[in-house]
Amino acid sequence: MAFFLETLIGGLMTGMLYALVALGFVLIFKASGVFNFAQGAMVLFAALAMARFSEWFPLWFGFDSLWLANGLAVLASMACMVAVAWAVERWALRGLVNQPAITLLMATLGISYFLDGAGQLLFGSAAYKIEVGLPKEPMFVLENAFPGGLLLNKEDLYSAVIAALLVGLLTLFFQKTRTGRALRAVADDHQAAQSVGIALSRIWVIVWSVGGLVALVAGIIWGSKLGVQFSISLVALKAFPVVILGGLTSVPGAIVGGLIIGVGEKLSEIYLGPSIGGGIENWFAYVLALALLLVRPQGLFGDKIIDRV
Repeated sequence: MAFFLETLIGGLMTGMLYALVALGFVLIFKASGVFNFAQGAMVLFAALAMARFSEWFPLWFGFDSLWLANGLAVLASMACMVAVAWAVERWALRGLVNQPAITLLMATLGISYFLDGAGQLLFGSAAYKIEVGLPKEPMFVLENAFPGGLLLNKEDLYSAVIAALLVGLLTLFFQKTRTGRALRAVADDHQAAQSVGIALSRIWVIVWSVGGLVALVAGIIWGSKLGVQFSISLVALKAFPVVILGGLTSVPGAIVGGLIIGVGEKLSEIYLGPSIGGGIENWFAYVLALALLLVRPQGLFGDKIIDRV
C-alpha cells in the first residue's frame, strides 16, 4: 500500500508539471484561437535566459548572492519573454488577423524554429544548470501510518505547489478580471471583439506575455530538475496529449488532464510494465489521448462545437 501511494503521489506531482506546460497552450488558444506550437521553444528560451543571466549577473556586478542573482535573472528573463510577446504580435500575428487557423498554426511553427535559433545565438548551445534553491533531498512522511513512512521528493513537491499556485492565479485572472473577460471575448470572435472597442494587438501581447511567464516558470522547474538543454523543448510534446485530454479551451481541463496522465503513466509503468514490456511512460499519454479522441473529440472539459446551417 505504501509503495502504491508513493507512486500515486509521484504521478500527481509530475502531472502538475505537465499541466503547467499544457496551460501555456490553453491560455494562448483560449485568448487568440491559435494553437501555439512554439510553446516548447518558449520554455527552452526562457530556461536558457534564466540559466545564463543567473551566471552572468554575478560576474557583471561583482556579487556572490544566489538569491540576488536568481531574482535579477527572473526579472531579466521576464523582460525577455515580454519582448518576445511584443515581437510575435508585431511581426507575426498583426498581419494575420482573421486569417484561416492553418495560417496561424504555420506561423507558430516558424516562431518555434526562430526561438530555437535565437536561443542558441544569444545564450549558447551547451547544457546549463539552474540552481534556485529547491531542496533536492528526499523526505519521509506518515511514518506512524506506514512502516518506514512514505518517501517523497522535496523538489517535486515544491515544484508541484508552485505550479498549482500559478494555475490558481491564472484561473482567477481569466474568470474575475476585466482583461481576462476581454481575452475570452477575443477568442470567441476577433471581429466582434474589435467592434466593441477591444484592441486586438494589446490583447495578443498580454496573452503571449502570460504564456511567456508560464513558459518561464515551467523552464525554471524543468531546468532545475533536468538541466537546461535543447531536449527540454520536448517536454512540450508530453503536454499535447494533456491538452487533448482536458480540452483546448479549458484551464481546469489542463489541470485534470495533466494529473490523469501523470498518475496513469506512473502506475502503468510500475504495474503493467513487467508484463507487457517497459517504456510505457513514453507512449501511454498518446494512446490515452487517441482513445479519448475516438469518443469525445473536444476533450473532457472542452466546448462542444455545434454547427447550425
